[in-house]
Amino acid sequence: MDSMPPPGSSPLPDTDASALAWAAARVGDRWTLLIVHALLGGPLRFGELAEALPGIATNVLSQRLKRLEGDGLVMSSAYSARPPRFSYELTQAGRELAGVLALLAHWGAVAGGGEGVRHSACGTALEARWWCPTCDRPVEDPDDDGELRFV
Repeated sequence: MDSMPPPGSSPLPDTDASALAWAAARVGDRWTLLIVHALLGGPLRFGELAEALPGIATNVLSQRLKRLEGDGLVMSSAYSARPPRFSYELTQAGRELAGVLALLAHWGAVAGGGEGVRHSACGTALEARWWCPTCDRPVEDPDDDGELRFV
């Protein structure tokens, strides 16, 4: 039976909580996640990003792009020297966030009363699972038996 942690305590071991805190410091706000999502389709210029993200202030977009670039998740390429203009694209580390965003969107859809992701070939609801490529098997309930750890 699942037990809830006491209020104010973390259900994650310290190393897991540290990994989560590190990740949240880089992409833990609404606009950053939406910028990464917009760039998953390929490089975009600043104006194209602003159009893809209705409601974002240009100064906020600029700040988030600079932070993402500093964290190694986005790279910029100049396409005009005068005035200086850039296009932005995800680095490999940034593209690795695609799976995280898909899981978060799935959770948001289900938690919001909608349906999650379905397999286009047969219509079955999909499930995310941890997989160990060395053992060639799924890791079931990693939190229960301590099989999942961040190092």
